[in-house]
Amino acid sequence: MKTNGARFLETLDIRFELQEYEVDVDDLSAIAVAKKIGMPPEQVFKTLLTTGGTDSYVFAVIPGDAELDFKKLARAAGLRKAEMAPLKDVQPLTGYIRGGVTVFGAKKSYPVFVDETAILFERISVSAGARGTQLILAPDDYLRAAAAQTADLTKSAGTKSAAGEGDA
Repeated sequence: MKTNGARFLETLDIRFELQEYEVDVDDLSAIAVAKKIGMPPEQVFKTLLTTGGTDSYVFAVIPGDAELDFKKLARAAGLRKAEMAPLKDVQPLTGYIRGGVTVFGAKKSYPVFVDETAILFERISVSAGARGTQLILAPDDYLRAAAAQTADLTKSAGTKSAAGEGDA
């Protein structure tokens, strides 16, 4: 299925692969997606919409097996604080539903911060903009297309968890 994410990458002449999988609405986790598409969870990145306050939104893109560290994200984005955007706001702000959020072709262009581990891989997977479809591409191409910055965004092992439930 051709998605907004795929169309966006085509306009930039970026090579990618579309990978479809069976959607389980009871488990939209990136770890479940990783199993279905046969990639390690650390290579399947989930796209989270976060907020730093009124009308301040930032995409955080982190490995499927990791948890977002809000303090690290706030520091990277120059915000006083960061937290998950309310789920009810995600579709109106991005045009995408939970489990299908991508930075490509979102209703508005928000700053994008990608966990620095993305560059360790030959290929990463991100949502294509619809549940059941992933984009697989080179991390450098993703970073360029998303106009993203890399930063350390995840909790270290042994840190208290706050948010990790997210979408692939």
